[in-house]
Amino acid sequence: MKQTRTVRQSIVVSAVLLSVLFFLPLAVIEPFRAELFGRETPVEESEPEVGKLDGEVMLQVLNERFVSPVPALAQRLELKNGRIAAVLSSRPDAYALERAAAAGIPGYVVARKDFPGNREMTRAIVERLQRLDIDLVVLAGFLHILTEEMVAAYPNRILNVHPALIPSFCGTGYYGLRVHERALAYGVKVTGATVHFVNEEPDGGPIVLQRAVDIQEGDTPETLQRRVMEQAEWVILPRAVSLFCQDRLVVKGRTVHILPACEKEEPLC
Repeated sequence: MKQTRTVRQSIVVSAVLLSVLFFLPLAVIEPFRAELFGRETPVEESEPEVGKLDGEVMLQVLNERFVSPVPALAQRLELKNGRIAAVLSSRPDAYALERAAAAGIPGYVVARKDFPGNREMTRAIVERLQRLDIDLVVLAGFLHILTEEMVAAYPNRILNVHPALIPSFCGTGYYGLRVHERALAYGVKVTGATVHFVNEEPDGGPIVLQRAVDIQEGDTPETLQRRVMEQAEWVILPRAVSLFCQDRLVVKGRTVHILPACEKEEPLC
């Protein structure tokens, strides 16, 4: 009897960056910077709130100067058994919402100012995702603190991309250009990007994929940031989302095992 695969529903939370490189727009699959999508949107630099699941825990899809749209991710993904179900932002003027609308993807706004605290906002986001029957959340530029209700509702179902090889240059305070500034200051010869599941510890969840990028003589934080995005982040984030949607990720403790497609004994083989 032929097995039927479930089509994974993903949501991209594309919140606006207040000043971080990426993301948390709960949006799934789509993370990638503005130039890739044909528009550069300047954003003012500001300090993100610091705490559990801060903005960096996302995809790191937006950089400090440009907001990354969401739908383009679908074009890069070649998703099997998955689709972008919605884009959720904390700001009504987020460009990701425009891109989502143009692609026919529903967009929603959950503004921090509408709630007395982060816990109430987190609960509202979780309720929205549950109504949408979401399977996977991809953080892409959302800079508000989400409380433990988010991880409890979606254990090992929230993906984030960080612009360094975790456990190096990660955790509280490591976001945007700061990551690359500190890598250069330390004198490392290799950096890269990491896609990981989100847990209660900033950048502390199980690692799904990593990709190394060489540091070159004369690199600045800006040139290094661009190369890490192009050579690592834009490559491994779509790959991780696609693997999740194919049910090929198995988490055991801190280790994420990637199953070969043919182990599923389904039409993907």
